[in-house]
Amino acid sequence: MGKIKEDYRRTIVFLLFFIVVVLIALNVKSFVENVKNSNDDKKDIADSNIKIGFSLGTLKEERWVKDRDILMAKVKELGADILVQNANNNDNDQIKQVKYLLNQGIDVLIIVPNDLIKASYAVELAKKKGVKVISYDRLVLNSDIDMYISFDNVKVGKLMAEYALKKVPKGNYVIINGPESDNNTNMIKEGYDKILSPKIKKGYIKVICEERVPNWLKECAFKITDELLQRGKKIDAIIACNDELADGIIEALSEHRLAGKITVVGQDADLAACQRVVKGTQLMTVYKPIEKLAEATAKIAISLAKGYELKIQNNIYNGKYYIPYYVVDPIAVDKDNIDETVIKDGFHMKDDIYKNLSLEKN
Repeated sequence: MGKIKEDYRRTIVFLLFFIVVVLIALNVKSFVENVKNSNDDKKDIADSNIKIGFSLGTLKEERWVKDRDILMAKVKELGADILVQNANNNDNDQIKQVKYLLNQGIDVLIIVPNDLIKASYAVELAKKKGVKVISYDRLVLNSDIDMYISFDNVKVGKLMAEYALKKVPKGNYVIINGPESDNNTNMIKEGYDKILSPKIKKGYIKVICEERVPNWLKECAFKITDELLQRGKKIDAIIACNDELADGIIEALSEHRLAGKITVVGQDADLAACQRVVKGTQLMTVYKPIEKLAEATAKIAISLAKGYELKIQNNIYNGKYYIPYYVVDPIAVDKDNIDETVIKDGFHMKDDIYKNLSLEKN
């Protein structure tokens, strides 16, 4: 009988011990989960404190306003803060504004350089403070940037030249490019030269004028075109290396009653350019889906701020370094595909693009 009682007592003790062990294990698990959740909360708080600086060389063209607004929205959607500065085509102001952004404690600097070489000093200032740098759309030369994010600007030049040649396979061409301070102009030139050179060598195409204009000023494009026409030069096609230049060119053509009679191509898919495309005074524009570029930039900027390793396949040489290069494809747009590209993407509203046509009909 005593043995039975002893066995019973041992069983009770064992069960109590087992219950205590289980309770301890559950408490330990709960503690670990609480610590993990606390760390996750701290990580989220840290993420929300990421601060991005965005330095724009200009907001003069319509497309840069879109870049600014979309990028700001994308960064905020991802829970980070963004500070924006616009240099208004002034190199010294851009340096001052970058200094201001760095003094605000930014983690990443996104820069659209006003000058492809002078902006390298801004990059140097950022790197000294341990701030990562993304060169946005325009490449900063000879500087240790962490990432270059842009459209395929060589392809932009190719698309414009290809469309011009389809319409005008033989004749006199005028090319009006942007400033030498913008590396995109060099890449665009590389693109159109590849397409035009064989035709030039065969004598099918003659480039009677190729000029660069400062700050993409449409007034300069107007003046060049107007002077050529006043001198009696025969022009069959004009490659305008953005839609702002195309605007000035077509204004000059209109004054000589030649709008729609001389082929003009451009890029950026500005609203006015899209209106000209459907009207027939501009043959095509190269559409660059800014939302894709801005979204990728926002994600990459935050990844750089967190110290994540980025696996980017492409790279580009900026005169001193090979830089990781995130590329977005541009799209050629004419009156036949404008509805399923620019309008479908919500880049511009259909009513806005066709507004002038409707007014003319009425």
